Amino acid sequence: MDFAVIAAPIVGIVALLFALYKANSIEKVSPGNERMKEIASYIEEGAMAFLKREYNALSIFVIALFIILALAINWKTAVSFLLGAIFSVLAGYFGMKVATKANVRTANSAMEEGMNKALNVAFSGGAVMGMSVVGLGILGVGVLYILFSDPSIITGFGLGASSIALFARVGGGIYTKAADVGADLVGKVEAGIPEDDPRNPAVIADNVGDNVGDVAGMGADLFESYVGAIISAITLGLVAYGDGGVKFALALSAVGIIASIIGVYFVRGDKDPQKALNNGTLVSSLITVVIAFILSKNILDSYQPFVAILAGLAVGLIIARITEYYTSADYNPVKRIASESETGSSTNIIGGLSVGMMSTGGPIIVIAIGILIAFYVSGGLNDVATGLYGIALAAVGMLSTAGMTIAVDAYGPIADNAGGIAEMCDLPEEVREITDKLDSVGNTTAAVGKGFAIGSAALTALALFASYTQAVELSGIDLTEPAVIAGMFIGGMLPFLFSAMTMEAVGKAAFSMIEEVRRQFKEIPGIMEGKATPEYSTCVDISTKAALKEMVIPGVMAVVVPVLVGLLLGAEALGGLLAGALVTGVLMAIFMANAGGAWDNAKKYIEEGNHGGKGSEAHKAAVVGDTVGDPFKDTSGPSLNILIKLMTIVSLVFAQLFLNYGGILFNLFK
Repeated sequence: MDFAVIAAPIVGIVALLFALYKANSIEKVSPGNERMKEIASYIEEGAMAFLKREYNALSIFVIALFIILALAINWKTAVSFLLGAIFSVLAGYFGMKVATKANVRTANSAMEEGMNKALNVAFSGGAVMGMSVVGLGILGVGVLYILFSDPSIITGFGLGASSIALFARVGGGIYTKAADVGADLVGKVEAGIPEDDPRNPAVIADNVGDNVGDVAGMGADLFESYVGAIISAITLGLVAYGDGGVKFALALSAVGIIASIIGVYFVRGDKDPQKALNNGTLVSSLITVVIAFILSKNILDSYQPFVAILAGLAVGLIIARITEYYTSADYNPVKRIASESETGSSTNIIGGLSVGMMSTGGPIIVIAIGILIAFYVSGGLNDVATGLYGIALAAVGMLSTAGMTIAVDAYGPIADNAGGIAEMCDLPEEVREITDKLDSVGNTTAAVGKGFAIGSAALTALALFASYTQAVELSGIDLTEPAVIAGMFIGGMLPFLFSAMTMEAVGKAAFSMIEEVRRQFKEIPGIMEGKATPEYSTCVDISTKAALKEMVIPGVMAVVVPVLVGLLLGAEALGGLLAGALVTGVLMAIFMANAGGAWDNAKKYIEEGNHGGKGSEAHKAAVVGDTVGDPFKDTSGPSLNILIKLMTIVSLVFAQLFLNYGGILFNLFK
């Protein structure tokens, strides 16, 4: 077995040990006074209770699919699936456990030592999530390849990761947005109290939601992107370059992890948090690029794969900047929405929708150019296999520094929680100024993270799609074939149906939350005077029950529909379905994520004193727009990334079944 293959899981263990080191360093930081500890304990208990109930519910699905895979495919694929599911669960658990420790310590550090220490604690919490994701990802893929040396078996690991990711994203998204919408509409608009006011009964559920949606949910999302990209690169690399293609993909992923660990140490000592985070990302990327250049020549005896990797990195960086333009209050699109809020909710919503739709143009063009460069530079004109491998490498290149990317992204909700704790514990105004600064940077990193997740989803899904066509021996898909056209229409419709289900789920849960918050304001004497404690646990329970109930049908649909289409209409029709879902899914994901981000930051821009400030008519309109955007950017939009990848990897895992038994419907008429 080659050293590059053996080194991959070893580097995974190094990443996990680094995550443990960071977790221990956070534990040593003081959590503050008794009131701070009390509020933090509410958030931690709510988050961990949700995670426990979610994982208990998912265990039924995992066991059922494990049995199906063992019977329909083979026991090795079933074991890989189980390992992927367990590792995805562990990544989410580790990340969220530490995030709920880091939030209160960030607030206390801001009070006792200032900006730099608070940034260090918040980012260290994010780093635990990032290193857990990449460490467990490369450890699982590496060990399974060493044991089985068969990419078709390792796809089971990707299926396990994708399955858990979808439920985590959908469930976490429903939870957090039900609480957020309820807290905003009743607390801000009706009662006129601040966002994190302890008098608001939904405030703890809202802070819990930041963790289950934006830490565990985002971590699971990028875990399955990371794993899916490596698996597709291994699958296509074996065809294009033999063992060298596998070695290069694993070596590149390992180098990215080491680069991310080094980059973590460059996020420090700066009064500008955004600059400090950018420094870490830049260092990680530069190290990866330099080593990738060397590996490309030494392992594959060509610099062409290196150019494909550069294309992937460039796509990720450019999409991040485009996303920032459309979602940051520093630029015209968000300022325009804020201005339009002066004439009411309707013009605010129209403005947000138009910004979201407009924002699809740039990323799609960039993705298209990146795909063409990766394919043709890698030799796609002469050899399709090497061209497809180039696309897979572009995805791996984009995700090679995922450890740093996830760390920066997970920092955001920790900083947000820190601000909430500062508000609820009535800490000095200068503390809230520091946490607000950290949080405002976190809003930008979150939007950029979503853009990154969408770009990586598009490239990963395309690479997995290429792997699927190889597995079912399709040299092309005939668009004049009725079954293929039917598949494309079904696939194109699925992201809309999926989004409708998840949006409706948030609406139902938010309705229950709003009714509960209104009830408590009305029935609990002294709550508005601060003399009575709200029933926080009731609101937490509403979000938990709604999330667990409503996540089932969308999640199961993503697994069942591709299998049904493949068996009934055949492998080629399923290819049409995957193509249709990829196109509309990526467009919908960009549109919803950016519209939601723009609405959110337009509201914050007004709250800073623009267009009348807090309490003005423009502010009320912006809050309404933000509540529409909440499920856009934190539930439906991000979940679409996983939907398109999950359907593709389901198709890849069951490829042999479709080859042998696909097209049952047509066979009946023969």
